[in-house]
Amino acid sequence: MKKTRIILSSIDDIKSFVAYATAQSCAIDLMSGRYTVDGKSIMGIFSLDLSSPIEVIYYGNDSDADSFFTIIDDFKVKD
Repeated sequence: MKKTRIILSSIDDIKSFVAYATAQSCAIDLMSGRYTVDGKSIMGIFSLDLSSPIEVIYYGNDSDADSFFTIIDDFKVKD
């Protein structure tokens, strides 16, 4: 399991993220506050507070997680 924080600021960002997440064979969750939703569910994502960063939890192996996090790099919160 690996985690990172992202921001989804437009509908196109959400659609792209769901497409990337759906292509993965493992579970991906998104957390905002105390709410957790399936990262492959566009309706679930729309139920989150998207005005602030959300946490992505990738439940696959580390090398697959690194590849996925590279794909979603444009969404990552830059610290």
